Amino acid sequence: MISRPRLSVGAYFALQLVSLPAFAQERLTPEQSGRPLVSEETAAEKADAAKVDVNLQPPGSHSWFDDLEGHIVVEAGVNGNPWTHTGRNWAQSYVDRANTATLNQITGTLSHPVSEIGAGYGLGFTLEVLYGSDARFNPTIGMADGAITGMYQFAPTQAHIDAHLPWFTKDGLDLQIGQMYGMQGVEGTDALERPFYSYNYSSDFIVPFEVVGVTATVHLTEHLDWILGVNAGNSTTFGGAKNNNRPKGYFGFQSNGLLDGKLDLSALAYVGPQQSVYAIGRDANHAMEYIGDIIASYKINETTTFTLNGTYFHDDYLQDDVYGVTAYFAHDFYPWLTFNARGEIFRDNNGGVIGSNTSTMSYINELRGRPYPYNYAAGTTYGELTVGVAYRPQFLHLPKGSLTIRPELRLDKSLNGTRPFNRVSSTDDPTIKYANNGTNNMFWFSCDAIWAF
Repeated sequence: MISRPRLSVGAYFALQLVSLPAFAQERLTPEQSGRPLVSEETAAEKADAAKVDVNLQPPGSHSWFDDLEGHIVVEAGVNGNPWTHTGRNWAQSYVDRANTATLNQITGTLSHPVSEIGAGYGLGFTLEVLYGSDARFNPTIGMADGAITGMYQFAPTQAHIDAHLPWFTKDGLDLQIGQMYGMQGVEGTDALERPFYSYNYSSDFIVPFEVVGVTATVHLTEHLDWILGVNAGNSTTFGGAKNNNRPKGYFGFQSNGLLDGKLDLSALAYVGPQQSVYAIGRDANHAMEYIGDIIASYKINETTTFTLNGTYFHDDYLQDDVYGVTAYFAHDFYPWLTFNARGEIFRDNNGGVIGSNTSTMSYINELRGRPYPYNYAAGTTYGELTVGVAYRPQFLHLPKGSLTIRPELRLDKSLNGTRPFNRVSSTDDPTIKYANNGTNNMFWFSCDAIWAF
């Protein structure tokens, strides 16, 4: 997620990686039964959900504007880590404040599904804004970043036009133009796009959260899509807000509905320079960054899904290689109760990626190429195991929408002998601290609640 200039004692953060094709992060409002959380669906179900909004039937007397949709999602949570000496959970962005209740996001969305406008063409759009503590890590530089500088900030998160074009293949292609969520990984920014309150390391530190540009999904066959995209970079726009003068982009494939609809595969790369010219000068135009992401999701039966996600990251300037594998297991005990488990092994070779921002403006200033306070650690192999449930109480009769409650238990551990958790040491720079004399594990517990309508 972060890309810092180098220090003599260790490099800094990198970019975030990615999160399934852009359409997969479109907001879905949970219903009272079934699997309401997108993160608990297979990739095929996600792909089907992405296509379900495309209605190319003649509208008749039905007005295009009749299909406007508006949704609001509110997420708040609390986490407990009584063993920390820093008041923080090490290497966490969205849930960084230990032993603290937080309003993570109030997200409002106005959208229109891609609908027929004539001759096989379709048109839609999505507009979305987010307020809350999560906005600290979801800015797009040049789009109201820094308008509010405290714990709770404001960020536009989506502003794109969606189009279906009957070109090139039988099923045509879909375009998204504008600001949109990143396309790789499994865990999305939206609270409804992930199984847990906390994030895995790959989603928290490697995946680009926001991009501004163009993404094309070409439907080669019924089960195979080709994805291409060009954008300004992670959480940046154009003009004076751009991080450098070179384009970045996605390319890859996804195959959905294999093995009678049970298996989905996705392989997507994100390539381009991501360092800021304001931090390192013209070298930022040439220092390439490479991110690869592979996802395999298998629906064992109607109630059980297993997903495997592998990620790889390399940055020429940071001279760091980072890679990890995350496994997800989801099982519906009842329509209103889902059990989730996540296991991850994640390696940061030289300590240039994993760390903690220590001010509410650290991440924004990093993207701008300005100085910012943070904590860093030595190269570490991290292990993480998280278990929890998504409980959707049926006895509540809310005036609108539905409520999901997600308690979780999590254990993070250093697998190579380093001790980065729960304590930091001072360095010669008062804004920078080194996580080297704490514990080799961090046990903590969290719970969030999501009201969506």
